[in-house]
Amino acid sequence: MVLRGTHGVVIRDGFPISPGHTLVIPHRHAGSFFDLSADERADLLGLLDAAKKAVDAEFKPQGYNIGINDGPAAGQTVPHLHIHLIPRYEGDQADPRGGVRWVIPEMADYWSQR
Repeated sequence: MVLRGTHGVVIRDGFPISPGHTLVIPHRHAGSFFDLSADERADLLGLLDAAKKAVDAEFKPQGYNIGINDGPAAGQTVPHLHIHLIPRYEGDQADPRGGVRWVIPEMADYWSQR
């Protein structure tokens, strides 16, 4: 799947962590989401919506994680902004509660007594 917008493109991730893992990437080089103009952000979020519809139709996931690794301290390994659209499926994790909070595992579980 490839979708194009005025300011970006949508492609499948080359190293997917789930079926349908997709990336939204700006045409202009930007290292950070916060370097984008308002028009670029709006276009990329519109592409994210279009990508979700396409993934829904093809893979039928039950949920999504949407993420941006913004800066090396946040785990960014490619110095060009990209938005991850990660489809989630019932049973892909024993307990998916906390979602993106698991980037710092010792802080993720806030609902049970530790």
